[in-house]
Amino acid sequence: MSKEYYSTKVVELGGQVADFIAAAKMIILFETEMSKNLPELRDACVLHEGNKLEDTVKPGDIFKVGNAEFKVLKVGSEVQKNLMNLGHITIKFDGGAGDVLEGSVHVEDKPIPDIKIGDEIHFIKMASESVDSSWLGLKGKTAIVTGAASGIGKAVAQAFLDNGANVVVCDMNPNEPSFDLHEGSGEMLYVVTNVTDSANVDDMVKKSVAKFGKIDILVNNAGINIPCLLADPKDPHGKYELNEKIYDKVVGVNIKGVYLVAQAVVREMFNSGGGVIINMSSESGLEGSEGQSIYAMTKAGVVSFTRSWAKELGKHNIRVVGVAPGIMEATGLRTLAYEEALAYTRGITVDDLRKGYSSTKTTPLGRSGKLSEVADTCAFLASDRAGYIHGVTLNVAGGKTRG
Repeated sequence: MSKEYYSTKVVELGGQVADFIAAAKMIILFETEMSKNLPELRDACVLHEGNKLEDTVKPGDIFKVGNAEFKVLKVGSEVQKNLMNLGHITIKFDGGAGDVLEGSVHVEDKPIPDIKIGDEIHFIKMASESVDSSWLGLKGKTAIVTGAASGIGKAVAQAFLDNGANVVVCDMNPNEPSFDLHEGSGEMLYVVTNVTDSANVDDMVKKSVAKFGKIDILVNNAGINIPCLLADPKDPHGKYELNEKIYDKVVGVNIKGVYLVAQAVVREMFNSGGGVIINMSSESGLEGSEGQSIYAMTKAGVVSFTRSWAKELGKHNIRVVGVAPGIMEATGLRTLAYEEALAYTRGITVDDLRKGYSSTKTTPLGRSGKLSEVADTCAFLASDRAGYIHGVTLNVAGGKTRG
């Protein structure tokens, strides 16, 4: 748990950074969320020679002053060279018991944070929760995964939990799903959510922020597929022909739901300094699919959402990427009724349909994909290791490009 281990207050503002560089024994590099438009790193010299905090402050700790909040990224003197010309504010801290701390918050030509004389300053121990030495660095981050009670969504949620991220699992299922929670895994919050209802989505996001503080990652996974033909020559207006009810249901979840959840989450990401959105598309959304035109259309729309939102949100330090799975291993979502419907629309038997799942004619790797392979892709894309991947949709389909 976080714990405050030092507090003081601002007693003076102004002055020159050069006045105290020689006296400063320790320099701390901070990351701040002072403004939704300022995701860059900030430097601050906080510890004056002789101060009791010299061996206490660690990377991951939180430094709060007034309405500004910083995260300690690095402790050491190597950033001293950056201070001479960048400082626009010098803060003198009341160290208590005769100690005086001086610090500089560097914002260059950006708006100065609202810090006033008399503001309290707090140092909060967060390192044990926030610092992650694993390759992906997801520990302590918060991810929302929609449609995560089963299938791909559940595998994605489990992958984030395994990497130490806290996960908000959203689904229409009234029964909370079980996950493998073990030492080192993140916390899980289950929220029954109808992604097509804006009030329900807003409530889910509020609960997420109340529980975990902020949202770092969104996986827009909730989706629905109802195989049908545009027009059925054998049975006009029949069971397997597209109608308005099917259209509204599929578009409602796959398009409206994606935009509603993304919009609500992005508003929070503006306030917290950025994040990552992963939109779950489909190989059929890239290539089209016989008997699944309405589904493919919505997944193509998700690809377009990804490209467009990337252009809108990149400036706010929000990355947007897409994932397009192909044929996946069977789950409870691939029912016999679904297979019968798809087989009918393609004029083949269910056995022929199943044989196609492992045919190199349709999938060069000759097998169905594993849910874990999609989940691992999402974990990577959500991490800083994928920090320059933006505005694209990755095909995770074993080489399948037509069908």
